[in-house]
Amino acid sequence: MSPVQLPRQLKTLDDLLAQAEHYADYSMRNSGRVPPTLFLIGADGPAIFMPDNLADDSAKDDFATTARLVCIAHAATATVMTLEAWMKSATPGEKMDMTEPPSEAFDRREVVVLIGESRDGQKHKFLPIIRSGNGKFFGFGESDVPGLDEMKGRFAQILPPKVADAGLREVAKAMLKVKGVKVAPSFKAPRLPRGRR
Repeated sequence: MSPVQLPRQLKTLDDLLAQAEHYADYSMRNSGRVPPTLFLIGADGPAIFMPDNLADDSAKDDFATTARLVCIAHAATATVMTLEAWMKSATPGEKMDMTEPPSEAFDRREVVVLIGESRDGQKHKFLPIIRSGNGKFFGFGESDVPGLDEMKGRFAQILPPKVADAGLREVAKAMLKVKGVKVAPSFKAPRLPRGRR
């Protein structure tokens, strides 16, 4: 398989969502997991940012804050936050138990969540993970999650309400430099054979 760059023709949130889904499929097939990743379309084209780790709540908060700085620094117009997560849902007519974390729920489901944002609003997608008997990734199932008007939480509302001016972008770049954050202007991932897309 030959490496490919994140396509320069990414122009819309839908393009970015499709790229993030391709990345999630590739990652699951090759490593059995999806690292948390922010995809964005900015003033200089597409870019990608991954945190070093998400070991605890503090690291998760730092990733969300840094992702917001990355969006400001790169004058992002569209983003997709890609995360592996546990999900629970209430059956129709049943009230959701908000005190139980999804990771501890008996009927939890493993999913990859794509949270897309642009100036036109949010789009999101839940990709249920199907594993074979030995625990290996088999594929993504069809999402049966009802449409949500808006995602909320630490990994939502990453895109600033308006594109930052040049001065604010420079401040954000300086803050990222102090933090030692590197944002890749391209993403190299082997293209999957046609039968595995």
